[in-house]
This record gives sequence, structure tokens and C-alpha cells, in this order.
Amino acid sequence: MSPDTATGQADLERGTRGGRPHLSVVPERPLRIVDVTMFYAERSGGIRTYLDAKIAHHAATGAFEHHVVTPGREERHEAGRHELPGLALHPSNGYRLPLGGRRLHRTLRDIRPDVVLLHDPFWGPLGVTAAAQEVGAKVVAVCHGSSELDARGIPGPYGLYAPLLRAWLRRAYAGVDALMSVVDPVGDCGREASIPLRLGLHEAFRPYGDVRRGDETLYVGRLARQKGVFTLLEAAACSGEPWPLRFVGSGPARDALAARAERLGIADRVTFAPFVADRAQLAWTYAGARCVVMPGEHETFGLVALEAAASGSRVVCCATAPSGTAVGDLAHVYAPGDAHGLADAIARARRARVDHVAAAALAWSHRWPRLFEQELASLRALAR
Repeated sequence: MSPDTATGQADLERGTRGGRPHLSVVPERPLRIVDVTMFYAERSGGIRTYLDAKIAHHAATGAFEHHVVTPGREERHEAGRHELPGLALHPSNGYRLPLGGRRLHRTLRDIRPDVVLLHDPFWGPLGVTAAAQEVGAKVVAVCHGSSELDARGIPGPYGLYAPLLRAWLRRAYAGVDALMSVVDPVGDCGREASIPLRLGLHEAFRPYGDVRRGDETLYVGRLARQKGVFTLLEAAACSGEPWPLRFVGSGPARDALAARAERLGIADRVTFAPFVADRAQLAWTYAGARCVVMPGEHETFGLVALEAAASGSRVVCCATAPSGTAVGDLAHVYAPGDAHGLADAIARARRARVDHVAAAALAWSHRWPRLFEQELASLRALAR
């Protein structure tokens, strides 16, 4: 940090009072935090949810200085939001591919942060880490995904992609000062997480007593193969009850899902709805379903299960999803890759009663403000 911007500790200034010299304390400035990610777009999932909540917490409290750096249509710097030029990728999610790292390095040097959080390993992480550490910042790699999850999303041989991605993660995060994760990252990164990734809930996700529970089985999220959506179709086909299945979201597997439903003879039971950005509307959508299914086997957390359960819905998720543990008895689980087991779990969830008391307790325990206070304390300790 430059001498004229405080180092995070109180400085002492010399002055006079009544002709006698004295020392006055300059208040410590707030911690300066920068979040860097390629995956912040209008139809993003968990990363955008986390960052939107963090932006709102910063605006409400001013407890830290906050900056978010993402790819955009053109370079723009305004009120803590920094967009750097990027090329549009798949139109269904709004993601952009950044044009190199030079502008990102310059932006970090201009901001002079105390802590930089990298939310993905793809935007030149080695150069970003070096540029941040040059100006005295600590760098935290935030593990939102895994080599398994990413490899499952690439068409082709999983056995080839998974070790390559694992090797890339180890190289990308070799020089960071800390890892933040909700699960054990040793297998991917070769080191333990020193800061927990705390995932919370928008205040809209709470039980609503006046929402009538409908008959549909609901999926909310990205329509992609690695999210288990085709296993969900298989479960619908082998179910003894012809329940309606509704997919809410967008993604590259949309057309393939429709085609598979036709081949399975269940197209008349399957509907698609667009991505829902409004949190209150999404909470009502969860609460109005007979159950919400998160069928992904490789989720690193699975925020949908937490949101849906807190909204008063019965939830089905794979036994490997960490959020299933957080949800507790509100979740019905099944073994990975078992479409019949998934169908049985859905049948149990559809019969189960809604527990509004447990849902309210879940919502209360996962409030974002409390979780961000804990995260800020961890980052302050790292930056000392």
C-alpha cells in the first residue's frame, strides 16, 4: 500500500494542543476487498447469488470497501463495479470470455486491494495472483466447483478431462495465500481450505403459509448434463405416478432434454420455464411445488436445495450434495446414478408434509448478514 493510504492499522499523527505536542489516532480504514470472476451474468447461479448478497451487505453496512471485477461488453469503472472487455459465450447464460489479463492486472494495481478473491481458475489466475501480491494484497481462491463437476460438463471422455482439470487447479492456485471452500479441496488443489465458504439465503427465502402446494415436481437451475437433469427425466419415466415435471432455467441441454422426453414418452408431462431472477418470485415458485429436485451428483454445495427448503418445499437431492446435510430432515436423498432411487425419493418427498417451523429455523440460521460478518473477520485476520 502507498504511504498515503492506510495499511489497515491506525496511524499516528503529531499535532499541538495548548502549545503542547500530542498524538491523535487516525481511524482504521475499512478492508478493501476485490471479487474477481468470469461467471457473473444475468442468468448466473451460485456465484452471482453470493456476490449480489455481498454487494447488498456492503451497501447496507459500509463495513468494508468492495469492488467486483467481471468481463463486460466494454471497459467500465463505476461505483465499485469494474467491467473489462470480453467476448459473449453461450447466449443462454450471458457469460463472457475476457480478452486477456492486462486490463485486469492494471485494475488491481489501481484499486490497491487488501484482499482479492478469485472465484474461478480460468481468468489468468497466476498473473492475477502475482499482480495482487505486488501491491500487498492477499489472494484467496474460492472453490465453487470441482474437477469432477467441470469434467462432466465437457462432451467427451470424462477420464481424460478430470485429471487435466485437476492438474490445472493445482497449478492455478499454487501461489494463492488461502483457499475458501465449502468442501474438502485437497483432492483438486493439493491443500486444505483455511477459510470456510459460507453460503446463505436472501431474506425472501422463508416459508409462506398462504402459498398453496401444487402437484408439479420442480427443477430450478442450469440446464446442463452435469446437473443430473437427464437422470431426473429417467426418474420421471420410471415413476409409478405420472407427476408433472417442470424445468425452470436455461442452458445448453434445453433442446436435448425436450428430445429425450419425447423418446421416453413423457413429453406431455414435461414443461420448460425461463430463468427467474426475482428472489421473491423464486421463493413462491419453490413453495408452490409438490417438491423441488436437485439431482446433480457433483454439486460442490447446491444452493437450490437450501433455498427451496427454507421456502417451505420438500427437497430431493443426491446423497453427495453438501447442502443435503445442511437441510437435514427437510431433504430426501438418493444414491448417485440411481434413477429408480431418485424416483423413490421423489415419491417420499411428494407425500411428506411441509414443516414450516423447521423451514423458518433454516432460513434464520443462514442469513447473509451474519455469514458476511464471519467472512469479514476471516479476511481481516488473513490481511494482517
